[in-house]
Amino acid sequence: MNFDYSPKVQQLREQLLAFFDAHIYPNERRFFEEIQANRAAGNAWVPTKLIEELKDKARAAGLWNLFLPRSARAPQGLSNLEYAPLCEIMGRVSWAAEVFNCSAPDTGNMETLERYGTEAQKDQWLEPLLRGDIRSAFLMTEPAVASSDATNIECRIERDGDDYVINGRKWWSSGAGDPRCAIYILMGKTNPDAGRHEQQSMVLVPANTPGITVLRPLSVFGYDDAPHGHMEIALKNVRVPAANILLGEGRGFEIAQGRLGPGRIHHCMRSIGAAERALELMCERAIHRTAFGKTLAQQTVTQERIAEARCLIEQARLLTLKAAYMMDTVGNKVAKAEIAMIKIVAPNTALKVIDWAIQLYGGMGVSDDTPLAMMWAHQRTLRLADGPDEVHRNSLAKLELARHMKLSPDSVSMPITRGA
Repeated sequence: MNFDYSPKVQQLREQLLAFFDAHIYPNERRFFEEIQANRAAGNAWVPTKLIEELKDKARAAGLWNLFLPRSARAPQGLSNLEYAPLCEIMGRVSWAAEVFNCSAPDTGNMETLERYGTEAQKDQWLEPLLRGDIRSAFLMTEPAVASSDATNIECRIERDGDDYVINGRKWWSSGAGDPRCAIYILMGKTNPDAGRHEQQSMVLVPANTPGITVLRPLSVFGYDDAPHGHMEIALKNVRVPAANILLGEGRGFEIAQGRLGPGRIHHCMRSIGAAERALELMCERAIHRTAFGKTLAQQTVTQERIAEARCLIEQARLLTLKAAYMMDTVGNKVAKAEIAMIKIVAPNTALKVIDWAIQLYGGMGVSDDTPLAMMWAHQRTLRLADGPDEVHRNSLAKLELARHMKLSPDSVSMPITRGA
């Protein structure tokens, strides 16, 4: 495995770092001030002018849709291994990925449409997503059941002539608060009598379809993440054309397997970027802050934490790069152990480093005067999103045991989960 940057990636990396220095870091405060101004005016759910301004600059710089490999509709898309160092940089600021049209859940939804959609579905929904004209949401998790086991999903998708009729309730539908959100990819049950992993299907649901009610935004440790939002949504007799099904009935788990692999690794790439940013802030604070007659950088406990943070970040990065390399070369299914490992390791690494940085900043660290508090909230959420740690550990243990004893293939399959 060779993780050296190609000349192309090196150039893109330098461009991206320069873009951050020129446009992202100087505008961190402006982003949140704009949202606060919208909230004070009575509506936090308004797209920020800043993001739209920076999108034009990113597109002009060729830093656009870098995440999508092997797509004729996005020829600039990179392999997972090539994208990793760029996605890591985007993870250094919580809102930055959207500037480059590389933010969740749109990336996973675009990947799903590219891999599993018909040409008509791609024309209608993928093209405007690739242009950044609209946004999307992924509706999988449900409040009434333990969605860490996606076979529990109860939302019904029932055929009625040339339509499907959908009834159910979803939550943690990230992105559904954005007024630009035009399309949902929904996972529900089409045939409760089929095999355990053949009951579910995925269907495209336009967000303005009658019968959809966005009930409320869910906060994440006090953050509502406006204007993006994580919404609870009720669907009552929602009717969509039968042509909106993806791949066909009973293919939901198959699609989820393909969708959540890239989604997970993108989260992990961004987690490493968040950890790097936290370590950078930690070192800056340590050098310039004095307590008990010495700078914090001269305190042994600080030195130990900085050294340990560097070790943890390098380990997590190498493991993520290995997973990306395997996804590119042997496919997501063969790389399922590596994907499970990084999904466990990366958010926990980021959380530990961010926590040490918060400790060094003291009271300032838990306020919004630094990005650390929000970074911690987002990383803690990632221990649940796209599958809780416990599910990934269980899957990984079964895969490891399978090397030493004969187990049925079904007992070691990659989990399809999106939270508790």
